[in-house]
Amino acid sequence: MTALHGIGGLPGAGKSTLAARLAEAPATVRLSEDDLIAALYPGEVATMGDWLDRAARVRNVVRPQVADMLRAGVSVVLDFQANTVRSRRWMAGLAETAGASLVLHWLDVPEAECLARLTARNAAGAHPFAPTEAEFRQVASHVVPPAPEEGLTVEWHR
Repeated sequence: MTALHGIGGLPGAGKSTLAARLAEAPATVRLSEDDLIAALYPGEVATMGDWLDRAARVRNVVRPQVADMLRAGVSVVLDFQANTVRSRRWMAGLAETAGASLVLHWLDVPEAECLARLTARNAAGAHPFAPTEAEFRQVASHVVPPAPEEGLTVEWHR
């Protein structure tokens, strides 16, 4: 069955790395929220509020295209944050609309390890955004692991 793959976890947990690996499967494409925001809104993201605004715009634009890909039998890896119940509901609704399954991949990586990875990634300039430790902690405070009552198929990655 065609699948929509969502990925959640702390910044620096390896979400984009996992997304790239998942997208190697036949008839599967990957869309990166960070790459889309960086390309569409260069120089416009200075705060977390800016990022959230641009992310909402991107989601509104990609939703019908993702649904069309899923209906056409192409699985989609959304390298978009699935860190909140709200974002996972958005993904679940998208999958349901398109008649696809939703598989949530949750990266359960310790905060200290994520912060160390993020610091190294920032130093290397290997990502379109380079959040500070304070921004990492701000984002981390909103990350909510999936709960059984959400009714999702979850693959845990540790």
